[in-house]
Amino acid sequence: MKAVLCTRYCAPDELEIGDLPDPVAADGQAVVRVRAAALNFFDTLIIAGKYQTKPAFPFSPAAEFAGEVESVGPGVTALRPGDRVAGNIGYGAAREKVAVAADRLVKLPDGLAFERAAGLIVTYGTTLYALQERASLRAGETLAVLGAAGGVGLAAIEIGKLLGARVIACASSAEKLEFTRRHGADLAVNYAEEDLKDALRRVTDGQGPDVIYDPVGGKATEAALRAIAWGGRLLVVGFAAGEIPKLPLNLVLLKSCDVRGVFWGAWTERDRAGNLANLAQIMAWCAQGKLSAHVHEIFPLQRIAQALHALSDRKAMGKVILKP
Repeated sequence: MKAVLCTRYCAPDELEIGDLPDPVAADGQAVVRVRAAALNFFDTLIIAGKYQTKPAFPFSPAAEFAGEVESVGPGVTALRPGDRVAGNIGYGAAREKVAVAADRLVKLPDGLAFERAAGLIVTYGTTLYALQERASLRAGETLAVLGAAGGVGLAAIEIGKLLGARVIACASSAEKLEFTRRHGADLAVNYAEEDLKDALRRVTDGQGPDVIYDPVGGKATEAALRAIAWGGRLLVVGFAAGEIPKLPLNLVLLKSCDVRGVFWGAWTERDRAGNLANLAQIMAWCAQGKLSAHVHEIFPLQRIAQALHALSDRKAMGKVILKP
């Protein structure tokens, strides 16, 4: 089978396309023929050795995928060949086939395309966990989303609206903000043109947002925290800006607010049943047309470098998909 291979820490243009033996399903596993794999910003970090997960070489990027079960190993009763499924394995999905623990796979509703399903798990899974389990977001609250035009930002807008929040999209260009409005954002802040703290206060009549969803980090985090509402919750989702911020804790005291970490990957290991329930809900919402699962562009495996550059250059609006 064909696979994208990272044989050493490298830039996207240095990744290789190689041949590997087809996987065989061990006890409790299923072999899935990958019909679509989704890339995330952390794929640009993992191949460069800048991510907390450091796989042994050679490995393939891409955590999430959708496809068809080709075979199952001993002990697997919930799946059978031909089932349409999606899953998340952390890395390794940028190839034609993968062997996966069966309890990491969720079945797809009829009519949900592989290309859309592949991009649902990490971004929407992270976001539902963040807003529901970590933030306890309530209907009528105000949610500010940083990096709102990216895959995880788009997920936060759409799930925030489904949970009944008033959503403020924060992004760096008029084009990106128009994109967020088309996907349900109620208000928009261009933090390339206006101070983020002042803008968040302005659009909330001085009250500030109740919940801040922050996958960006860098300077934006402190600016957003300075605008947060009394008793608000800042969700630390990631650091796409490349800088891990250091926060003055007096701000947390003065606003009586919380800074809450969102380590979705670790939670999925600690509560697999809870994660699969969340994913089933997300797949159902998408099949019902309540989530867009917007695809920015679909690339063949051979164009993995261009696909990753779309993420690292922050050109992607929605998900970047690989199609073996």
